[in-house]
Amino acid sequence: MAAPLQEMDGQDGAVGEPKKVTVIGAGIAGLVTAYELERLGHDVEVVEASQEIGGRIRTHRFGPGGAGPFAELGAMRIPAGHRLTMHYIAELGLQNQVHEFRTLFSDDAAYLPSSSGYLRVRDAHKTLVEEFSAGLPERRYRENTLLFGAWLDASIRAIAPRRFYEALHDEIDVELLNLVDHIDLSAYRSGTAANRFDLHAFFADHPQVRSFCPPRLERFLDDVLDETSSTIVRLRGGMDALPRRLAARVRGPVLTGREVVGIDVRDDAVRLRIRQGAGTVVRSCDYVVCTVPFTVLRRMRLTGFDQDKLDIVHGTKYWPATKIAFHCREPFWEKDGISGGASFTGGHVRQTYYPPAEGDPALGAVLLASYAIGPDADELSRLGERERNEVVLRELSVMHPELRQDGMILGVAGLAWGERPWSLGAATVRWGQEAALREAERREAARPQRGLFFAGEHCSAKPAWIEGAIESAIDAAHEIEWYEPRASRVFASARPSRTGGAA
Repeated sequence: MAAPLQEMDGQDGAVGEPKKVTVIGAGIAGLVTAYELERLGHDVEVVEASQEIGGRIRTHRFGPGGAGPFAELGAMRIPAGHRLTMHYIAELGLQNQVHEFRTLFSDDAAYLPSSSGYLRVRDAHKTLVEEFSAGLPERRYRENTLLFGAWLDASIRAIAPRRFYEALHDEIDVELLNLVDHIDLSAYRSGTAANRFDLHAFFADHPQVRSFCPPRLERFLDDVLDETSSTIVRLRGGMDALPRRLAARVRGPVLTGREVVGIDVRDDAVRLRIRQGAGTVVRSCDYVVCTVPFTVLRRMRLTGFDQDKLDIVHGTKYWPATKIAFHCREPFWEKDGISGGASFTGGHVRQTYYPPAEGDPALGAVLLASYAIGPDADELSRLGERERNEVVLRELSVMHPELRQDGMILGVAGLAWGERPWSLGAATVRWGQEAALREAERREAARPQRGLFFAGEHCSAKPAWIEGAIESAIDAAHEIEWYEPRASRVFASARPSRTGGAA
């Protein structure tokens, strides 16, 4: 796991001779790895297959020359408790850009679906409790316990793909409710009318309740709590400031348009087969850090890997994500009383976010019309771009008929991460796994192959978050700093010491 950052601060030069390191991928993991290795005195270059840096951070700017409002088509939020990410934000001089990110159910005027149509968040509690209670066996629970269960169920339904939710729906079981029923929940009622439930605060104060969650729900609950927390932040000028600032701090070359198509691990070197334009070259590297998703890695020609490593490369599961943003003439949702946050829209759309309109009002505003993950994202990505946009517009217009006004939509931008060749997925997902299995898979994903090291959110304890990418990058930098090739270890006793005597 990543060591505390102060252990890396203040070190001048490498342990032993400086190493020459090639980093594959210019996402957050690759850039942090390069940055930290250079701080330790090593020589680093970064090769990136696409023409852009940032990996799965993608800020799209509308308008001529990108002068208009922007949409986050990739990573868009950071839990304030992610200390590594917040450290780098401060170190890169971005702390003044940190602002609140308003999330699902954070605005009383936002919407969510029910069997009787769309409801405002402020009015949803009665219907949610009735529908949740209808599925319970015959037993009377306190009002607050039912409110807890109803909002937990609603949060799972809003965040999980539809098929995943159907499997989890019955896992808020009687044992969990029986335990919660003995706790005074009045302090966790939230919202202007105290008709919502602060799940994040409740589980923070009562961690023992987690042990009563069914195994399939326990890991997923982490993401539910992160995504519905009131302590999530964003970067006001766009999340792409983070990789841009990092790349500017890296002294070695960051080379785009270099696609690695083969990796051959040998005892004395790692040979990379790199495609650039119409040509392909083979380069022999002393050390390599691979930060690309395993979905991309497993399409390369891989030799010199042991079988356990190949198994984890080919077996790691990724979920896709699809985002579609509308550039609107004006933030019409504000006239509807919505000041931010997100609605759970359901259908193919799934989630709809209302980013703050912070730029020139004459340039319009952005609506993140649809954010879908997993099988829901796959359904959208299988459609052609035009059909996909029409489906989202048709479904979302039921909730927001203003979208049908002439001239309301000025432009559309979307990204299906499962289809993008440099990612082939949005994030590693280990929901439903036991903790021991999750840790075993993490360790195997991060395990080096001689001079080939690995980083990326898939190698971390925080998959799907920037925090995980940074954590794994620091781990990889530490491993390279202290790594000795096998031949060096075997013949260490024959090596002269720096004082001239035997080592």
